[in-house]
This record gives sequence, C-alpha cells and structure tokens, in this order.
Amino acid sequence: MNPADAWIAAHGADLVTWRRRIHMHPELARQEFETTKFVAETLTAAGLSPVVLPGGSGVICDIGPAGPRVALRADMDALPLTEFTGAEYSSTVPGVSHACGHDAHTTVLLATGLALASLDSLPHGVRLIFQPAEEVMPGGALDMVAAGALESVSQIYALHCDPRLEVGRVGIRVGAITSAADTVELRLDSAGGHTSRPHLTSDLVYALGTVITGLPGLLSRRVDPRTSTVMVWGAVVAGQAPNAIPQKGMLTGTVRTGDHETWALLEPLVQEIVAGVLAPTGVKYEVHYRRGVPPVVNDEHATRRFEAAIRSLGPDALADTAQSGGGEDFSWYLEHVPGAMARLGVWSGVGPQLDIHQPTFDLDERALAVGVRTMTALALGLGDDPVA
Repeated sequence: MNPADAWIAAHGADLVTWRRRIHMHPELARQEFETTKFVAETLTAAGLSPVVLPGGSGVICDIGPAGPRVALRADMDALPLTEFTGAEYSSTVPGVSHACGHDAHTTVLLATGLALASLDSLPHGVRLIFQPAEEVMPGGALDMVAAGALESVSQIYALHCDPRLEVGRVGIRVGAITSAADTVELRLDSAGGHTSRPHLTSDLVYALGTVITGLPGLLSRRVDPRTSTVMVWGAVVAGQAPNAIPQKGMLTGTVRTGDHETWALLEPLVQEIVAGVLAPTGVKYEVHYRRGVPPVVNDEHATRRFEAAIRSLGPDALADTAQSGGGEDFSWYLEHVPGAMARLGVWSGVGPQLDIHQPTFDLDERALAVGVRTMTALALGLGDDPVA
C-alpha cells in the first residue's frame, strides 16, 4: 500500500478543489501572490512551518528530521494565454491561463506535503519547493537557489504534466529530458535605397534572407547532430514598400540543444557564423544572444530512484519518454545537486491529446492522485536506497 493512499482516501476531493481554485485564478511569473498565500496557509493549517520568499511569491517548507533532505519542486506561474477550454473552472483572469499544468504541479506537491506530514515519522527530511516564474527566462529557479532552497538538499525531483501519456503512467529517462533554450536577436542596419539600384547600397533584405538560411544550416554542420541542436527563426521584420530597400531589419529565434557542453559553445559559434555570413553583404549588424536555461539532464542514480517509486504504483506505471526540445528551469537546480524530472501522464486515453502551451489544454484530474502517490513514494525512497 502506498503511504499516500490513506490521505487520498480521506482528502481526495481536495485535490480537484485545489487544482480548480488555482486554475481559475492564474497568476503570471513573479506575481503568484495569491497562489503563494493559499499554499502557505494550507501548509500552516496542517501544522507545518512554510517560509514565503521575501518578494511574496514562492514557498519553502521542510518536513521531517534535520539532515540531508530530498527536495520536491513544483512551479506555480501561468501563461499569458486566453483559455478556450470551455470548462466550468476556466480562468477568470483575461489573457492568463494555466495552459502548462502548473496548477496541477502545485496541487500535487501541496497534497504530497500534507500526506507526508500525516505520517508518524519520516526516514529523512523532505523539502517542498513551490517555485515562481518557470515560464520566463532565465527562470525563477535561480530565485529559489539564491534564497537557500538547496541548503542541506542532497537530491531534487519534479514532475511535469505530459498530455502524450495516459493517466496512470509516468515517463522518465536517464540523461537529457529537456533542452537548453537560448534566444538570438539580430538587428541589421543599411543605408537603404531603391530596389532598381541594389548595387548602390547594402541590400538589407537580401542579407536577412542569407542569414535566415545560412545560420541554421551552418550551425548544423558545426555541431554534432547527436546533441539534438536546432536553430529556428520565429520572427522577421523589415521594410514596408515593395520598391524600397529598408534601412532596418530584425530577426529573432531560438537555439536549443540537449547537450550541456554544446550549450556552453553556442554563443561564440553563433557570433562567428553570423559574422561570416553577413561580411560580404556590407550590412551592419548587432547580435544579442541571451542564454536561457541549461538542459535538464537526469542523474542516473536519481532516475533509478524515481523509477523505483513509479514501479511501486503498479506494473504498468513506468513509461519511456523522449527528450523534449522545450526548455525547463528545473535544470538550474541540477547545476548544484543531482536529481531528475519525470513526466506525469494527464491524457484520459480518449479523444485528442491536448498539447501544453495551447489555449485548449486541459488535463484528466485523475492524474492528480497518481502524482501524489508518485511523489510520496519518491520522497520516502520506496524500493530504493536511503538518501545519501
């Protein structure tokens, strides 16, 4: 029997109530004040002593004895997206919604904390980390680390909703499970001119076209393809008239990789390639390269520990999962301590798989109890070695 089962049997309805409350009142990054207050008050009512970060968003709460702790993390912020699910518990905040499942992450961790607190004793300390601002770069995980969230922590774990997995299944893999995500902004300047006389000026639009294809293409020839490195442009702005070569233009895009060593090399490599591609055009330019987050690279021992917890749910609970090209700031914690992230199945098994970061995203709320059982088993180290 899972140690969380008794708590779920008595309080299972709270899972849905809490999740819907948070879902209806989403808050953007570093504005999670009401969510923070709700989490802190709920933990306090259970006899725990949560600590709210000085800025008013973010909570740290310790359970159990002192010493090396297992940390469990959930993110709380929503996205600037208008919800189109039509659910009775839809967002009440115009232009903001929990389209990434952070309402579920927060609910699962809150219930896990209460389930652990209901036990007579714990074999080791556990730290709950309710983090703000995952959806903005470089991420609220850095705020939590700066606030001391990892002090005395020996391992850290997290779950993330996955609409490609059916409820009851949890996916994990050793190694990179998400990618580093950086942003490239390229601003170009030219004297401009008439399109009938391109030889008398620097053709800014031609230069844009050259770098649009040249940078991704050459980058793919300079980086090992096994690192899953990809560069994609998302926006291009230049000109207004069909017969006028514009004076200014801008490109923005992202560079992603699943390899930590490659991530460290990308910025100078992008600068070098852009310089080489644009040199013959005569166009002036500025490259603004913004590093985002490292890839989430699951530690092997931590992954095996997670697998043991997942297997404790049943013989079919453990699932394989592919590496994602998306970024996740959970990676910043892994720069300091070993850990792992797994994917919580939230698809009902019937109908379309509604992807995250879409205004139609919703989840099967049966997944909440699965998440609590998984995280409780993980915190207690069921089926695996004790905390080192």
